[in-house]
Amino acid sequence: MPSAIIIHGGIKEFENISGREKEIREALREIVAASHAALIEDGARAAVLSAVTALEDCELFNSGTGSRIQSDGEIRMSASLMDGINNRFSGVINIQSVRNPVLVAAELATEKNSVLAGDPATRYARSKGFMSYNPCTEHRWREHMEGQLGQTGTVGAAAVDAQGRLFAATSTGGVGGEIPGRVSDSATVAGNYASPFAAVSCTGSGEEIVNLGVASRIATRRLDGQGLEPAVIKTISEGSALGYTFGLIAVDDFGRTIADQTRGQTLFASADENGITVFR
Repeated sequence: MPSAIIIHGGIKEFENISGREKEIREALREIVAASHAALIEDGARAAVLSAVTALEDCELFNSGTGSRIQSDGEIRMSASLMDGINNRFSGVINIQSVRNPVLVAAELATEKNSVLAGDPATRYARSKGFMSYNPCTEHRWREHMEGQLGQTGTVGAAAVDAQGRLFAATSTGGVGGEIPGRVSDSATVAGNYASPFAAVSCTGSGEEIVNLGVASRIATRRLDGQGLEPAVIKTISEGSALGYTFGLIAVDDFGRTIADQTRGQTLFASADENGITVFR
């Protein structure tokens, strides 16, 4: 079976990337290339975790290191992982002081209680050996002090491997300046979903993504027999009709990838046997 991976770093027009577009393009290219190697060697789960961990570690993006800051001066991050073959979702919501929230979400995949929030999520991470880490950067602190609020901000990956396994992973630092404890879409099935037929990761206005149930809606349409592209186009059309702002990446069981958005340009890169594609 064909294998493929697609990753994203948010929507260009809402990520405050002025002067850094070339840097972001190259970062996405490098990350998707390394993650594609992991896909071939170790499968879809390893690939999406490789991609999102690298995106969290790159302060160009709003997740992990470089996360935005909430109105009380604290950073709270959310991330999730979904195994489409085993129908298993795990995530952390508003976790603090860890380097890679997506790896904590992956650890929870083996637990009966697979989604944790707030302080208990942070304590769980410590119990599993995740060391205390400050994800704040000088750039984000300056944004916070100047009252620069974001509108969106997420990273994610979706992959299918040669065994037909589909996984999706998504991570976010929030929008910045929000009410402390605000829950985004990234650790819900609205923003991150995988089935045996499609895997989807979203970015944009979290509340609007939740309202429409974007990721699970696309996966359900694919499950019902609709092709990946028509399923995405229909969902984007529904979001546009409501005036919503979101983008997404998706891959299906045939190895087809797509990136689309209601407006703006999703910052994406994809890789398969034909090579690497990066947003323009």
